[in-house]
Amino acid sequence: MRRRLRLARTLSGLVALVLLIVWLAGSGSGLAGLPTPTVRVTLAPVAIVGDPVGSHGAGSQGAGSQGAGVTSAASHGARSHGAGATSAGVSSPPGYPWPSTGEAAVAVPEVGYRAQSGAERPVPVASMTKIMTAYVVLGDHPLALGQQGPRVRITAADASQFGVDTATNQSSVAVKAGEVLTERQMLEGLLVHSANDLAYALAVWDAGDIGAFVTKMNKTAKKLGMLHSHFADASGYSPSSRSTAADLLRVAAAAMSDPVFSQIVSMTSVTLPVAGTVQSYTPLIGTTGVIGVKSGFTTAAGGGDVLAYRTSVGGHDFLALAAVTSLRTWTVLGVAGKAALALAKAAAARVEAVTIAKRGAVVAQVRAGGRTIPLSTSAAASLLALSGSRVRQVVHLRAPRVGTRKGTLLGAVVFVLAGERVTVPVRAAARIF
Repeated sequence: MRRRLRLARTLSGLVALVLLIVWLAGSGSGLAGLPTPTVRVTLAPVAIVGDPVGSHGAGSQGAGSQGAGVTSAASHGARSHGAGATSAGVSSPPGYPWPSTGEAAVAVPEVGYRAQSGAERPVPVASMTKIMTAYVVLGDHPLALGQQGPRVRITAADASQFGVDTATNQSSVAVKAGEVLTERQMLEGLLVHSANDLAYALAVWDAGDIGAFVTKMNKTAKKLGMLHSHFADASGYSPSSRSTAADLLRVAAAAMSDPVFSQIVSMTSVTLPVAGTVQSYTPLIGTTGVIGVKSGFTTAAGGGDVLAYRTSVGGHDFLALAAVTSLRTWTVLGVAGKAALALAKAAAARVEAVTIAKRGAVVAQVRAGGRTIPLSTSAAASLLALSGSRVRQVVHLRAPRVGTRKGTLLGAVVFVLAGERVTVPVRAAARIF
């Protein structure tokens, strides 16, 4: 009987202790009289790549109360030291092999970088117009990789356009009335062999007539920020279809984000039902790293090329884009392609892989019972950037409780630069008492 009484008293005491703990936690008093933990984020909202610790909240030395740290992890080539322009502005930085004539521009969309050879004015851009044509068509009629899309019957008007193109020495592919092509095949002929007659056929199929399609092209240009562009036709044969090198890179960057467009412009040739196998006019396709995008030539426009160059640094793949316009020389497309590739490589050489978070970097602190417990990153991470790039750093945390164990996941820090977004887990570096 006595044993039963002692056991009951012990159980009652344990229940009372548990109830007391629950009451203290719920009342905000905390264990042993500790107040509810408070959290203070110590990571600065912006880090400047290449700045020393403390100047802007994060820098080259890594962890600390000022930020997670931004350090150069690897270099693809010459460091930029801030030269050039970012999405905030455009300039003509030194160190680029700018052509001596015409206009030129470079861009690295992944990091929001762009620069141009100097002040630009709208000029005829010939078949580089077809980048916009394909972008509009794919926007209205999206395709997935492996899909052929809708079947389109070539009309008598489409076929007569081939005759006009042939008589006026325009680029085209042979078509005949009644022939059926898929959307994918038409885009291949448009982008690979620069077919003006297929530009006409696609525009009419998409919008009902050329005028309505051109209206779509110009509306899309405005949405993309192509402030110095105006299109008058779908092929670029008209000298009134005008743009600039920098503007062309805006639509090229948007179009290259579509896997189908990117795949098509990497093709060296295409085989069509009536035309047979036709080759790409765009130079350097198949050269290491070169994907495309589109070349162009008319008497009014001269020669030009928009080129995409894929490379990597520090384990990160990315695209460097370059455009040249208004070149006038022998073998102009070949010269334009070489000029564009040199520029794209020069832009790529400025990109670095930078460490944005080291494992154990402190991003916040918890204050509890007179003690300060750090919250830190549980993994290292890196992204692509240029010296001087501004990386946004956003910390998302849930309120910890007294008794939270060391290593408990409490949130994450998100690093954002242009098209890049990296998320790193944040955990308690010690037990929260």
